[in-house]
Amino acid sequence: MNYLKVLTRDLMKNIMKTTSIDIRQQQFKTRFRGFDVQEVDTFLEQIADTFELLQRKNENLHEEIRRLKFESRGYKEREETFKRVMLNSQKIIDQINKNAQKSAELIIAEAEVRAEKILNRAHNRLAQLHEDITELKRQRMQIELQIRSIIEAHAKLLEIGKEGSEAMDEEDTKLKLLKQS
Repeated sequence: MNYLKVLTRDLMKNIMKTTSIDIRQQQFKTRFRGFDVQEVDTFLEQIADTFELLQRKNENLHEEIRRLKFESRGYKEREETFKRVMLNSQKIIDQINKNAQKSAELIIAEAEVRAEKILNRAHNRLAQLHEDITELKRQRMQIELQIRSIIEAHAKLLEIGKEGSEAMDEEDTKLKLLKQS
């Protein structure tokens, strides 16, 4: 198989060196009982035309191959650029996700701290209210005792006043009796 490739390659090199002009100008020796010179010239002319056409096609194909290789190189470069852009985009997206996650965690932590402060303030306020209620109950009891004490003092004064009034009434009655007698 390799021998056939080498042979074909060598044959193509030799053919490529040959031009249509070489074929047209090729001269053969004439001998007795040789080929018809006009027939050989006509055949060589046809081969030269065909060969010239093949060479033009070959050149066009080589040009097309060069153009396609150039385009392919451009596409490969664009593909590599696109891959780099996609990779960078993915890295950026990953970084954005990480930053968003960190930001969310920070917001949650701050909210937890605020909630803890609010709860502490509420607990402190509740404790203060309990202390205030206890103090108000104590003050109420003290006021009730003071009022009770005042009422009792006034009741005693009223009692004393009543006794004094009764005593005066008795004396008035005695005086009236004495005045009448």
